[in-house]
Amino acid sequence: MNDRPRTPPTADTPRARMRADLVAAMRERRRETVSALRTALAALDNAEAAPAPEAPNATTNEHIAGARSGVGSTEAPRRVLSADRVRALLNEQIEERTVEADRYEAHGRHDAARRLRLEADALRPYV
Repeated sequence: MNDRPRTPPTADTPRARMRADLVAAMRERRRETVSALRTALAALDNAEAAPAPEAPNATTNEHIAGARSGVGSTEAPRRVLSADRVRALLNEQIEERTVEADRYEAHGRHDAARRLRLEADALRPYV
């Protein structure tokens, strides 16, 4: 990860395919796929978030040297995730669902386990 500004996703990136498939899944009312794709896209967005500053900026007056104001003053460049990091995050999402499905299965919650396994299966094509 680095601090380069993020470039818009192209049609061949996993994120772009996920967004397109999310729209299709919403139209087709595939709840498990929609849930899995939304969660995975949010995880990718969170991983790209700029790190929080160590100390909050205590300036509250625009006349103080170094204070920023105006349009874009609160914007920060997002991180760029490598293809390997994207795959790793998606694998984490799949693993979390699989582990939880096993737990649900052990407690007799077969319906919840089935739902989580469907969500994990929905993410596998993007890895």
